[in-house]
Parts: sequence; structure tokens; C-alpha cells
Amino acid sequence: MRELDLNLLTALDVLLAEHSVTAAARRMGLSVSAMSRTLARLRAATGDPLLVQAGRRLVPTPYAERLADRVHAAVQEARAVLGPALDEIDPASLDRVFTIRANEGFIALFAPAIVTAVMEAAPHVRLRFAPKPDKAATPLRDGAIDLEIGTAGSSAPEMRSQLLFRDHFVGAARPDHPLLAEPITPARYAACGHVAASRRGAWTGPVDDALHLIGLQRRVVAVVPGFLDALAIAGRSDLIALIPRSCVRDANTITHGVRTFDLPVATPELAISIMWHPRLHADPGHRWLRQILVSACRTPAWVERP
Repeated sequence: MRELDLNLLTALDVLLAEHSVTAAARRMGLSVSAMSRTLARLRAATGDPLLVQAGRRLVPTPYAERLADRVHAAVQEARAVLGPALDEIDPASLDRVFTIRANEGFIALFAPAIVTAVMEAAPHVRLRFAPKPDKAATPLRDGAIDLEIGTAGSSAPEMRSQLLFRDHFVGAARPDHPLLAEPITPARYAACGHVAASRRGAWTGPVDDALHLIGLQRRVVAVVPGFLDALAIAGRSDLIALIPRSCVRDANTITHGVRTFDLPVATPELAISIMWHPRLHADPGHRWLRQILVSACRTPAWVERP
């Protein structure tokens, strides 16, 4: 029986995912020349070119396309077999840095509980909370981040996910705002000035679609990057903010200088999930961290659990 080099299998998995010798070398921590030699060994072992030049990029051969899923599954299974079982992991001895990408609202609400839980169980683990300028899956794919917090439907199809909690949009205004003095109808709501929160700078959102269906349109005066920014403006002006209920924790109380209210139109529910790349699915340390996040995010009484 020929001697097997499982490192070749891992390299093939990365090459078929990246379609680039340079990108694969970066992910595996190798030089480009070393990665090129590995590709040559793979071609010799399989008897197939695997990746061929098409203009300025590499494309997989039909044989490589048929192999891709089998190779990836084999690598994941090998990692699971060769790694320690989850119940044998000792968090107290875990020495690792995890990077979590989330928006500012999630960090403000949940990071204290997450950090405290990690510190108590695993004093050598460090957490890096990274900003979330967009929803691109590239940082998960290339290993720049370990976990992403957001709506699973917005992520790449190959990503794994687990629901953390459910949320919904509410309105927010300063406590003495004239809108709150009488029943809030769609027409009265739309007639107010509004502040919108959007990382992409969008002027419209889910509430605009609902208003449009009944022939109404709101006037957005300002767009800010995050929901906490929108809350700050709403608390000090006549503008109305649209925010997830979790941003203010308790409904119908004065928080962040605003009072929340139910919207006069229906908007889609928000399902907040953790997402990760399949290559980390069986990793014991990663699985432990996911359990910490789920527990920390579902413990508060104000959270809408799955």
C-alpha cells in the first residue's frame, strides 16, 4: 500500500476552495513556490491537472469538481477523528485567541456577559471583537474571523449557523415626543421625521416596504452607521428611530433617553444567529466557544428565545 500524505488532502481542499495558488498558500502559511510544488505533487498523485489556467485565473477540471465535496468531507472527518473529544477539553488549559465579528449593538449588549463567562472558565483565552462593515463571507472563509453574529440568511450557503435569539423592530422617540401623546397610526408615524441606521448608507428599510403597501412614505432626515447612533439622535431631537427591540432591552421603558413603541405596520422578524466556516465545525475549542455564546445570549429575561 502506498504511503498516504494527509497533508496533500488538506492542501487539495484549500486549492479547490480558493482556485488560486497564491490564496491557498496564504491560508496554509506556505510560500507560493511551496504551494506550487504541492499542486504538482497532487497532479502526479491523481493523474489529473486539477486546476488549469483560464486567462488570469485557475479553474477546476471536471474531475476536480467531482472531487471537491468528497475531499472537503474527508478533511473534516479527519480533523474530527484526530482531534480530542469535546468532553475531554479542559477550558482552563485552552490558550487561544478567538475573533468574533458583530455590530456595535450586539457588542454593547452581550460582550460583557460573554467576556465574563470566558474569563471564568478559560483564563488563557482572549477575545477580539471585530467591526462588521459588511456581510461578506470572505473573513470567515480565509480564517480572519472565527465567528460572525448576524442573520444567517445573509451569509454564504456553505456556512454553518445556530440560532441565538429572535428579535423585531420597534420605534423609538424622546419621551415627550408629540407622536406618543396619541394612538400611533401609520399616517402619524410616516408624517414624522426619521433617522435610519445602515452600514451601507441606505435610506430605506423594512418599514418603508410596509408603508409603501398602504400608500405611505416616511421622510428620512439622517442616516447613521449603527442603531446606537440612531438612538442617540432620537433622544435629542424630534426624529424617530427604527431599532431592534434588543437594543433597549425592556420595551415601554425609558432607555438611552428614548421610549420605545410598537410599529403601526408589520415588519419581518429578525433571527440572530452565530455563523462559522465548516472547517471549524468539529474543532473542540470552537465548539466550546459557541456554547458559551449561546448560553450568554439566551440568559437575559428580555431576550426572545428560539
